[in-house]
Amino acid sequence: MLPDDLKTQAAALLERCKAASLMLATAESCTGGLIAGTLTEIAGSSAVVDRGFVTYSNEAKAEMLGVDPALIAQQGAVSEAVARAMAEGALARSRADIAVAVTGVAGPGGGTATKPVGLVHFAVAHTGAETAAHHEVFPGNRSAVRWATVEKALAMIDAAVRPRERKPEAP
Repeated sequence: MLPDDLKTQAAALLERCKAASLMLATAESCTGGLIAGTLTEIAGSSAVVDRGFVTYSNEAKAEMLGVDPALIAQQGAVSEAVARAMAEGALARSRADIAVAVTGVAGPGGGTATKPVGLVHFAVAHTGAETAAHHEVFPGNRSAVRWATVEKALAMIDAAVRPRERKPEAP
């Protein structure tokens, strides 16, 4: 089920997190748990993965992650502001050092002129740093959008982990 390239990417990321003593959490909407599923496909991932929140509905985003319903009403569930709030909520409601959040329109329906099918907002929150956000519009069908989202989310976590890796001690 899991593409080999994603399994390799996830395994390398987990090793970097483990070496840096970092725990991860996920907050997922359009991927429905695929990011957490990809990470936990790797044996030993329990040393790094604290928990995953699947918050497909707006109510789940509010109840599980503390996303303000007014923010969702104002910005829409598929927005940078909501992705940031999801990541920050996952970080606050877990033992994790880094949390990734994704919210988007996987399709085939649900897109609009301003929020087309394939649009995904990402955010990575981590202790001691500003929350990073990014968005992309991925081509392809629902499955392609979801797997591309997993790949990008892992890359964003990796970018957050690399500066935190332990440096060799000076002699």
